[in-house]
Amino acid sequence: MSRFLSRRRVLATGAGAALGLGAAAAPATASPSAPRHASGPEETRTLDELYRAALAEGGKLVLYAGGDTPNQLDAVKAGFTRRFPGIDMTLVVDYSKYHGTRVDNQLATGSLVPDLVQLQTLHDFARWKEQGRLLPYKPAGFSKLHHRFRDPQGAWVAGAVIGFSFMYGPAAVGSDAPRTPLDLVDPKWKGKIASSYPHDDDAVLYLYTLYAERYGWDWVARLAAQDVRFGRGTDFPEDAVSGGQAAIGVGGSGSLAASASQPVRWAVADGHPFVAWGQRLAVLRQAKNPTAAKLYINWVLSAERQQAARFGWSVRTDVTPAGGLKPIWEYPNAHLDGFPRFMADRAEVERWKQTFALYFGEVKGDPTTGWLGLHPGA
Repeated sequence: MSRFLSRRRVLATGAGAALGLGAAAAPATASPSAPRHASGPEETRTLDELYRAALAEGGKLVLYAGGDTPNQLDAVKAGFTRRFPGIDMTLVVDYSKYHGTRVDNQLATGSLVPDLVQLQTLHDFARWKEQGRLLPYKPAGFSKLHHRFRDPQGAWVAGAVIGFSFMYGPAAVGSDAPRTPLDLVDPKWKGKIASSYPHDDDAVLYLYTLYAERYGWDWVARLAAQDVRFGRGTDFPEDAVSGGQAAIGVGGSGSLAASASQPVRWAVADGHPFVAWGQRLAVLRQAKNPTAAKLYINWVLSAERQQAARFGWSVRTDVTPAGGLKPIWEYPNAHLDGFPRFMADRAEVERWKQTFALYFGEVKGDPTTGWLGLHPGA
């Protein structure tokens, strides 16, 4: 029985919620004849040695990365090209769900563009591994990655920890800041909440799923009555709060180590759910520039880069998180194991999407990354 049907507490408060339709299966693709799960030792070359090898390979790199705006990862690209001048890096940012499907279509049509992918769609990596689409590779420091952030054979690694929760503007809420998700349904916040659509982004969907499972369908109905302003892209709630259009945001990223002077406070309450995962990275087996792709992964996972992680948490066990945070795997309410399981059950994901659409309405608006077509970066 699916998790969606087995949550009696949830169903008791919303027995009439629609179950929706099962997600369509991904198109079948032929597996390459090369060994699918072969793995070797950890990388022993230094970054400079890999850099020279990448230049000799041709000095090019194409990365498809999940994100919400075209320029969201400009700082990452600038840091990489500054450290490795002469590498011509093309970085294409789009919603992970579009990139994953785009890669599938490119593989099916023999027109693959990226050398590596950096995505939130964790289920794609398991499927691509089984299809033999990924190049097994263990970067330097592979053994220092937490076991949740690496495939045993090196088919993929996680390069960064991202968390989703709710947030608020200290200036807008004053001394009455919301402490837990339960506070979001207080009538005093009606018309003052902005949120990403839960049925547009799977990480936001999982956050809302955890809320529904924990607090019941009555909580969801009360939130729906709050005149929440929904928008596409997970930057939307933070932008709305920082711009003064909302006092509270739901379904976006942030850091518990951020300065108290920041205009937006990202919140996690002890004993209440939030979502965290490792954004996965993998080299595609048919990559034109595999050495440059390996260089990028080793750079991302270097202790120096991990110590400066944007949200404070590192994927490495030998890097102390910033701001006095515990390692992310020490937060049971982060649901590190739950998110990959949730992403793998596409039929259940679809049922949750359609149910939340009944409460909050259909997704509206163009994607915040724009429409990039079949072969961006080519």
